[in-house]
Amino acid sequence: MILDRIFRCRDGGVLPLFALSVIPLFGFIGAAVDYSRANAVKSALQAALDSTALMLSKDAASLNQSQMQQKAHDYFIALFNRPDAQNVTVNAPIYNTASGSQLTITASAQVKTEFMRMVGYSQLSVSSTAIVKWGNSKLRVALALDNTGSMAQSGKMTALKAATHNLLNSLQNAATQNGDVYVSIVPFNRDVNVGTANVNANWINWTYWDQQNRTWNGSAWVPNNHNTWNGCVMDRDQNNDTKNTTPVAGTTATMFPAEQYGSCPTSLLPLTYNWTALHSKVDAMISAGNTNQTIGLVWAWQSLTETSPLSPPPINPNDPIPTQKIIILLTDGLNTQNRWTTSQSSINARTQLTCDNIKAQGITLYTVLVMEGNATLLQNCATGPTKFFNLTSADEIVTTFDQIGTQLTKLRIAQ
Repeated sequence: MILDRIFRCRDGGVLPLFALSVIPLFGFIGAAVDYSRANAVKSALQAALDSTALMLSKDAASLNQSQMQQKAHDYFIALFNRPDAQNVTVNAPIYNTASGSQLTITASAQVKTEFMRMVGYSQLSVSSTAIVKWGNSKLRVALALDNTGSMAQSGKMTALKAATHNLLNSLQNAATQNGDVYVSIVPFNRDVNVGTANVNANWINWTYWDQQNRTWNGSAWVPNNHNTWNGCVMDRDQNNDTKNTTPVAGTTATMFPAEQYGSCPTSLLPLTYNWTALHSKVDAMISAGNTNQTIGLVWAWQSLTETSPLSPPPINPNDPIPTQKIIILLTDGLNTQNRWTTSQSSINARTQLTCDNIKAQGITLYTVLVMEGNATLLQNCATGPTKFFNLTSADEIVTTFDQIGTQLTKLRIAQ
């Protein structure tokens, strides 16, 4: 009866008007409270959904629809902790590879209202969608890995092997199908070992080898059988030593001079997605010999070049998904010897020229310096400051390669 008395009161018009205005005012305040609670639930829903999509995307290629639905539900429920959300639903994930890999997940829930129920709205519905895209470019990654004698010190070779295994696993997991990611491994010291299977290749120049590996037959010096070659090659004639020029049989300056280097490293492995072979190559690496970063870079570049001598599978120019080429150079010391000299400044100049030529072709170049070496040279070689890593301990090789792997295979929230 109080309201009735207020409305019948004629002593002033303010109080009745105030009473009338209080009702919608409280309604607006109540609606704001309910909407605020709903928005908080929606934010939590989106955060849990984003994390679910990122985790699920790592396994999406290997799961059937039923398995994907179950994992999406399990991930989400473990992450989403809002007691005020009811009727929580995670819709079936949608996974496709039409133009790179994409995973879409939608979830919804209802939030009971406290104030809006008085005007007929007992609950508010919220929903969110997470879209994760990855593999928007295919990858061809060449690893130029220092296998010189100093890598045996301070646990560097052990750390390098562990780091490279992890990187290979990341790259393999990023591949939706065979051929999405190719990797080559180029162990180097003063020389690079191209493999004795290339003994009859027409791009090998035997002139120097024949002079250094010959036997006196009683009347003349006779070159040894080329089948005794250990697979090592030196720098090419300048300036082809800093380029990926296609070798031409009979044109000596473009051919690769064979050498019987006593510290010949493990043979290189051209681009492949045979992950077992790649891991085995890492395990086979040994530490020996002097440092020539130029030749490691050149052969990593050759492994990405769609011509002789390594002739990797050609990139389809009509493929809607672009292919990105990457070289990762890891070294632990100064340049100490190449085909011609032990002058560090002279060898550094060849390395820098090689780096410039590689970057001019649009190849992304990462450089990793471990504990000792010319930081200025390696920083200048890299494709920008974020692609150069200056490590102070062997343990950092593992975390650095993990970081590079994340950059190369990065999953990203698109919505």
